[in-house]
Amino acid sequence: MKLVIAVISSRDTNALLDALNREEIGATLVNSKGGFLREGNATVFIGVDDERLNRLFNILQQTCRTRTRLMSPSIPAIESGEYLPTGPVEVDVGGATVFVLPVERYERI
Repeated sequence: MKLVIAVISSRDTNALLDALNREEIGATLVNSKGGFLREGNATVFIGVDDERLNRLFNILQQTCRTRTRLMSPSIPAIESGEYLPTGPVEVDVGGATVFVLPVERYERI
């Protein structure tokens, strides 16, 4: 058994949870906030048997989309010779950051 921790965009939570429910894969959702863009994220804890791990990754790829977004850069302390962008910069947001941990013991009480 594995514990999968997926950090996803809050925009993708409904699609992911619906897909997990259809596959009868349980999940716990915790709202979180990203440090870089300060946007709403969701951290999803998913317990899954080893043989269903590939199916879970397929679901994550189908439901957690990467998007591009324009972001105004914050003004850092400028070192000599550093380039400072003058306008909005396009950055990739969304997708999923996934951690897979082995589970030594699981009990439902």
